[in-house]
Amino acid sequence: MKIFKFGGASVKDAESVKNVAKVLNSQGFEKCLLVVSAMGKTTNALEKVVEYYFKKEDYQNEVEKIKQSHLEITKGLFAENHKIFGEVALFFDDLEAFLRRNKSPNYNFVYDQVVSCGEMISSKILSEYLNDINFSNAWLDARDYIKTDDTYREGVVNWQETEKNISDLDQNQSYVTQGFIGSEANNFTVTLGREGSDYSAAIFAYCLNAEAMTIWKDVPGVMTGDPRKFENVTLLSNISYEEAIEMAYYGASVIHPKTLQPLKQKHIPFYVKSFVEPEKPGTKVGNSDVNQSEESYILKENQVLMNISTRDFSFIAEDHISQIFNLLAKHKIKVSMMQNSAISLALCLEDKFGKIDEVNQTLTQQFSTDVVKNVSLYTVRNANMDELSTFYADKKILLEQISKNTVQIVTQ
Repeated sequence: MKIFKFGGASVKDAESVKNVAKVLNSQGFEKCLLVVSAMGKTTNALEKVVEYYFKKEDYQNEVEKIKQSHLEITKGLFAENHKIFGEVALFFDDLEAFLRRNKSPNYNFVYDQVVSCGEMISSKILSEYLNDINFSNAWLDARDYIKTDDTYREGVVNWQETEKNISDLDQNQSYVTQGFIGSEANNFTVTLGREGSDYSAAIFAYCLNAEAMTIWKDVPGVMTGDPRKFENVTLLSNISYEEAIEMAYYGASVIHPKTLQPLKQKHIPFYVKSFVEPEKPGTKVGNSDVNQSEESYILKENQVLMNISTRDFSFIAEDHISQIFNLLAKHKIKVSMMQNSAISLALCLEDKFGKIDEVNQTLTQQFSTDVVKNVSLYTVRNANMDELSTFYADKKILLEQISKNTVQIVTQ
């Protein structure tokens, strides 16, 4: 089978959904499984619903806005008496019923039950539209197939159970399903982390021993830098799994970090292509004799720089580092870069859940700390060390780290 993943930008409105059909027409839709994200900025809008719900503000008005937006898209795709209108309305009825009846104070649990609705609705609309234009497919609820633990918002996949479920699919059919979501033992929804739809596609690809997996983006492929952030970037037409994993680790937004490991394990080629120009070759990630190692630029914004030192000027020892990292792991704060000296430890951190103040409060009971928020982490892969002066220009450097072929700087 082939696995295609379409992100939010590729299904943001009625014309975009129609364009998905054009892409499929050019690529072939036989024995294909489509993984679909929420439409446009729906995930952000649903996050606002959760925020208002816990603040006891008017979340119902936000739900109504999202509902009307989806109905407007649906009107551009179907006849007015089509059954899809009732199905879309039912998703929103279920969402509002959950929020009325919910008694759980667990923010992450509520978040997953609410935000996952975006993928459920977008996949149902796309599946129905494709069936209407004779792209025959079956709609799947990904939660029946991808099973996880109960780590809400960062679900850990139960690979044994998931592989058993997915391998039962008829590989002579085509399917449309959701990215980003699975379910735990009690069948409550668990999301796989932001941008987790790519990971979902890789899970299905792995379990189905897919021929290939393609992610359809609004860019030509994997570039040597985000064209919205860097000038004079070029397309990387062939890169190895290892290089792609390194780029994802450092924060390349076009690739989700978890996506590549299952594909590499089974040597499944992975393509990043443009849904605007589907005939273009894009980028191939996989085994090749012509893998590129071009100088590439990656930017991670909204980071936190934390400097930690001992109060008595004793060494930062292994027990200190263990204690600090256990605390970060407990609060799901990810380390993007670290550098330690005899008496201090500098960490560039990604604080997705807004826990840095709580962590800092705990650390200051034993250590001296200095926290700088809203910093940026620049990474240069395969760096040409002789020509980096222009890259450093006009940047206030707070921290720098250079390895064999990678340069990282934290700037304000």
